[in-house]
Amino acid sequence: MSKRKQHHPEFKAKVALEALKGEETVSELASRFGVHPTMIHQWKQALLEGASGVFERGGRKAPAVDEEQVKDLHAKIGELAVANDFLARKLKPWTGK
Repeated sequence: MSKRKQHHPEFKAKVALEALKGEETVSELASRFGVHPTMIHQWKQALLEGASGVFERGGRKAPAVDEEQVKDLHAKIGELAVANDFLARKLKPWTGK
């Protein structure tokens, strides 16, 4: 089974901008760049929806922090630290350190 191809954001932006120019049809762009026409339509739509964010004041917005996820991750770090210490003590006779 083949894995889906991952495209870099720069490539997606380039293809979407070409589609916005309208100099070539989506089918021509699809054959030129080797992607499906549906993907070009999706990238073009995403570009149009996200373009207004470029001109917002205050620069980039700070990403929202999910406190619950941070709490879970800190708990997991604690568990892994305890397990690491335990294993280090138990393996000490075999490693000689």
